[in-house]
Amino acid sequence: MNNFNPVEFSAVFPELFMAVAAMVLLVAGAVRGNGLTAFISWSVLATFAITAMFLLGIDWDSRTVMGDMFRMNPFTGFIKLLILAGLGATTALSVRYLYEEAMARFEYPILILLAGLGMMIMVSANNLLTLYVGLELQSLSLYVLAAFRRDNARSSEAGLKYFVLGALASGMLLFGVSLVYGFAGTIDYSAIGGSLATFDGMPVGFMVGMVFVLVGIAFKISAVPFHMWTPDVYEGAPTSVTAFFALVPKIAAIAVLMQLLYGPFGGLSAHWQQIIWFLAVASMIWSALAGLVQNNIKRLMAYSSIGNMGYALVGLITGTPQGASAVVVYMTIYMIMTAGVFAIIMCMRRGERAVESIDDLAGLSRTSPLLAYAMAILLFSMSGIPPLAGFFGKLLVFQAAIGQGFYTLAVIGVICSVVAAYYYLRIIKVMFFDEAAEPFDRQMAFAKRAVIALSVIFVLFFILKPNMLVDTARHTASALFSG
Repeated sequence: MNNFNPVEFSAVFPELFMAVAAMVLLVAGAVRGNGLTAFISWSVLATFAITAMFLLGIDWDSRTVMGDMFRMNPFTGFIKLLILAGLGATTALSVRYLYEEAMARFEYPILILLAGLGMMIMVSANNLLTLYVGLELQSLSLYVLAAFRRDNARSSEAGLKYFVLGALASGMLLFGVSLVYGFAGTIDYSAIGGSLATFDGMPVGFMVGMVFVLVGIAFKISAVPFHMWTPDVYEGAPTSVTAFFALVPKIAAIAVLMQLLYGPFGGLSAHWQQIIWFLAVASMIWSALAGLVQNNIKRLMAYSSIGNMGYALVGLITGTPQGASAVVVYMTIYMIMTAGVFAIIMCMRRGERAVESIDDLAGLSRTSPLLAYAMAILLFSMSGIPPLAGFFGKLLVFQAAIGQGFYTLAVIGVICSVVAAYYYLRIIKVMFFDEAAEPFDRQMAFAKRAVIALSVIFVLFFILKPNMLVDTARHTASALFSG
């Protein structure tokens, strides 16, 4: 007890609280069975809220703890709040859905909690081993969630595909970590960066290790050509799980990528910028073209997610505080828009059956006008149409790229954004101009109404106070460049 350091303990307390809560709820579920599913779900939601309060109550000054394995700074603090918000939204959306789809099992919310814990560890990792532990805790939970509907062939197939390809990506990342350690002699972020200055010519093996690490992270954000799992998993997984995949893991993975590229690999920017340039261009182009022929709305959202990660990489490639803050703003807006869209997708039910075809939205403006107008506003925002929030997200990342001379990349991004707008506008056309299809069920859970309302309000009124988010993003992103 003489070695107890309250400052160090406070930095890891949110993660410790989540871990203890997961163990307690797991034991409760094992003892009481699936009858406790709703209680555990709301308890997990309360856990996220309490964790957020703990996080807001601790000091966000830059420091490392736990033998320099764990870091805390304004960037990690803000990203963790985003992750907790996304976790809370998806958990709230899932409760009623579990019962509607006859898959109410207590393990579901606990898996979300454990995946969230893994993401929190990833974001605060200060060495490659801690990063890998957090990544695997997240990944193993996500594999199970993808196949959670055990009696459904598509869900089982989605889980198997995700597991096989995810294991391959994890192996590549771990191989890259081993190469970086072999040549740098350390796995600590700061020490890796320092070792670069001692090299007499950059070892090829170190750069190969960096490439393998980036490949592992690119898989997690669904960047082309490491996207092949995304459309099938998004379509096959339960819709609540698809919403979770689209919202939260992407935030954590982009944050990790930023920390790696601006931290230990910062001295290799001339090399990794070429990789990120290719990933960004390939993701934007493939998303824009492949999305045009999709008729399943969950597959369409998969390609939308791939494209959005490409736009985020446009800001990330700059390696500047302006670009980093643009990425933070973009990912925040992306998460809020996507939460609203998936809340509406989860309302697409007729009787006991969930429907997923874009054609099922036909004439929605006449059968459920509020739902149709909410969807239209969110899709216009995703298209980047002013003055909605999505426009400002894209504007900031393209401004950052142009400011550093990446003119070709910015032009390609704008063109792809225009092409991709077609498949968003197609949905709006179906909702407002096609012959009305059978109406959806009128009942809508309070959580869905709340998520949709908050998303639409944010998207519509972001223009009134954009500096609230932009200034916060600048402050948090500056922590990546202050050592």
